[in-house]
Amino acid sequence: MRSLLALCLLLAARAAADEAPIETALGPALDLTHAFDANAIYWPTEEGFVLERGPEGRTDAGYWYAAHRMRLAEHGGTHLDAPSHFHEGGSSAERVSLARLVARAVVVDVREAAAKSVDYAVSVADLTRFEAAHGRIPDGAALLLATGFAGRWPDRARYLGTAERGPAAALKLHFPGLDPEAARWLVRERRIAAVGIDTASIDPGISKTFESHQILFAAEIPAFENLARLDALPPTGAVLVALPMKIAGGSGGPLRAIAILPR
Repeated sequence: MRSLLALCLLLAARAAADEAPIETALGPALDLTHAFDANAIYWPTEEGFVLERGPEGRTDAGYWYAAHRMRLAEHGGTHLDAPSHFHEGGSSAERVSLARLVARAVVVDVREAAAKSVDYAVSVADLTRFEAAHGRIPDGAALLLATGFAGRWPDRARYLGTAERGPAAALKLHFPGLDPEAARWLVRERRIAAVGIDTASIDPGISKTFESHQILFAAEIPAFENLARLDALPPTGAVLVALPMKIAGGSGGPLRAIAILPR
């Protein structure tokens, strides 16, 4: 029993360390990325992340060598949605400007509302309420929507609303997203660089037409999905660094996202 308790404490300490900001040359940095492994959540129609083990061990010459392969869809785990994902002629992954990938972070916290309704859609009222408290959303800012759903990862049933897979499962999704009217307001009234969220999609899970995707991407505003730890960020003052794989012609791709926190 004591050894089991010690192991649990060790694992808890490691988990806490993984979530704590790390001091860097630019300031404290917080990882906003879920690990890509067998538990990474992908859309129900996708296979998921697969790491194919290659050679690993000591060579005849005595040095260590490991080299593996991976198989994954563009859209799954923490990832970029490029505008071409839902807009014909939109920028593909390699054409998304660095100015949209490195930007001041503005974090709108809707965890309380999302806890009451898994289908919650972030509204214009949520955005204007944020501005009343923290000031106008700056031009060129990355708007991050903290729903609290990252805390449900990697439980597919709680995170997506269903643990089923296949096309039929995509009709059973339930998680928060951005209301299309709020997307239109952002395009019309503000000049944001990008939108990020800690759920599987910028649109709520119940959406069948992905209107917020269509509206944002027609305006060349990319999205970051399945972000982690947004609830640990301040409403303003952090800088988002969201660097995806530079996939030529890609409609998205796996993303390593971090936040540089204010000192």
